[in-house]
Amino acid sequence: MNDSLFYFFVYVWIGVALISFPVIIRIIAPYGRHTSSKWGAMINNRAGWIIMESPALLVFAGFYLFGNAQHTIATWVFFGLWMFHYINRTLIFPFRLRTKGKKMPLMIVFMALLFNLVNGFINGYYLGSLATIYTQVWLTDPRFTIGIILFISGMYINWKSDDILIHLRKPGETGYIIPTGRLFRYISCPNHFGEIIEWMGFAIMTWSTPGLAFFVWTVVNLLPRALHHHKWYKDTFTSYPTKRKAVIPFVL
Repeated sequence: MNDSLFYFFVYVWIGVALISFPVIIRIIAPYGRHTSSKWGAMINNRAGWIIMESPALLVFAGFYLFGNAQHTIATWVFFGLWMFHYINRTLIFPFRLRTKGKKMPLMIVFMALLFNLVNGFINGYYLGSLATIYTQVWLTDPRFTIGIILFISGMYINWKSDDILIHLRKPGETGYIIPTGRLFRYISCPNHFGEIIEWMGFAIMTWSTPGLAFFVWTVVNLLPRALHHHKWYKDTFTSYPTKRKAVIPFVL
């Protein structure tokens, strides 16, 4: 692909995210606690999750590994962090969920499939075929240091928060419970907050347009989701902590 065409595509992709945000923030995505059959055919929740996350793992890996740019230590680090996240997200996390019998709309699977396909492609292709700035010196660049700290911190927050949510109920219990502990003391969705921080770190660490695009799309997808979760908690539980914010401690 021509470099100019590639970057034009990435800028258009960012533009689509920004244009979509006012629409997405008004629509409650019908999966998880908001699942609705009004969106058409349904699929097993676990199978749907694996299918929709797979492109971010496979497409990214393919375009990076078979790209014609030199693979430096820095790009291998980027590759390793991305793969570490998505191996967990695609092959481990779905089997930890206690979602027996639950389903999600196929429409959501297809939309997420497109999201992961494009983001996997633009980042894998960039790092595998276009990236030329990541020499040994990049490993001592402040952007790399700040970015990797944010990435690892965000991943830790995301995983720990998911772990709390997964173990809220004892085996056999049903219904929803107010999560507590760690960042749940301050926000309703620290798992989303952690993932936003994680991909902000990736964008800074790579200092790339594709990395920025993925971060923008992460915010566009997860910020509305967190706000909808927060409202659901407040509407469902009369005892919900009034000072708890949705996704950014003390702010939003």
